[in-house]
Amino acid sequence: MAAAHVNVYECLFLLDPTKVAGDVQGTAQMLHGLLERNQCEILASRPWDERRLAYPIKKHKKGLYYLIYFRVDTKKVVEIEHDFHLNETILRFMIYKVNPKLVDLMLTVARDEHAFSLQTVHETGGDGEVEGVVGDEELIGADGPRGGRRGGGRRRDEDKD
Repeated sequence: MAAAHVNVYECLFLLDPTKVAGDVQGTAQMLHGLLERNQCEILASRPWDERRLAYPIKKHKKGLYYLIYFRVDTKKVVEIEHDFHLNETILRFMIYKVNPKLVDLMLTVARDEHAFSLQTVHETGGDGEVEGVVGDEELIGADGPRGGRRGGGRRRDEDKD
């Protein structure tokens, strides 16, 4: 039997604000339940931000971002993604494998209740090249922390004459 490949993952959720409806603690318990059902160890978990979206997603103009760091066997990630797709509270999500060299730093920032949002962490090698970039990624359709957008396409308000 092959050895398990356990990694730390960052998951940023975009949640339906009408389903959360002020019960962030209950929503957090629901998200934790989904992860724990898939043998995940929750390392850090907190609301990140509520924002107006660049364009409607499933008819929603706002969304609540929620951040969770967890440790799990790599083979379980597909099952976790499947569970997230079936959940009506989750509008979008992104799961990233955290570079093992950055786990402690990312968890320190994620556990800081006073941090508004995570900043991009760059770790450079001896030659100045960036070896890892994690955090501060945005979900499709959401304004980034600096108001910018990634990816192509036109915004809905650009369609108006």
